[in-house]
Amino acid sequence: MSLFLAIHPDNPQPRLIKQAVDLVRAGGVVAYPSDSCYALGCQLNDKRAVERLREIRQIDDRHFLTLVCRDLSEVARYAKVDNVQYRLMKHGTPGPFTFILEATREAPRRLWTRRNTIGLRVPSNPIAHALLTELDEPLLSATLHLPGDEYPLSDPLEVDERLCHAVDVIIDGGHCGLTPSTVVDLSGKSPEIARRGLGDPALLGLE
Repeated sequence: MSLFLAIHPDNPQPRLIKQAVDLVRAGGVVAYPSDSCYALGCQLNDKRAVERLREIRQIDDRHFLTLVCRDLSEVARYAKVDNVQYRLMKHGTPGPFTFILEATREAPRRLWTRRNTIGLRVPSNPIAHALLTELDEPLLSATLHLPGDEYPLSDPLEVDERLCHAVDVIIDGGHCGLTPSTVVDLSGKSPEIARRGLGDPALLGLE
């Protein structure tokens, strides 16, 4: 059975955040709220945890996962970011945007797409930010969209009902939305919207 933690959505309790992070550090998979949908997360260098995350989502290694970071300085460690890209990203972070960028050598190679790119995001959700701060490194994440479902899970009680034997910790941070993040590809000559989601491209000057 997973640990079910009811955490305040605006003022996360440090003791409960630490409990969740301790389980992640021990190789656990966490279901947590973001500023778009609920997500699954694990440590980026824990191969077995990554395999478990993919098993839950029933996705193979061709499906790229997202590196969720606490700020833009952390993004720059794992992706090559020039001044133009940085200024654009600054308008949308923290927020419901995922950015595709060229990966650096510090980014785990199993996260790279075939184009040597990686997806990164900086969420504004207080619980997600508290997890990242306590963990002191990014979370490897995927939207909690289970196979066969039309929409991602948004009710933590339903997450518990369906995944209590599959994940190690479920964070109840209240209901989330059903719309995933907007994906912006910054790896080419000019920015392209790869997926329209919750984030408004106009904030980035792309509309």
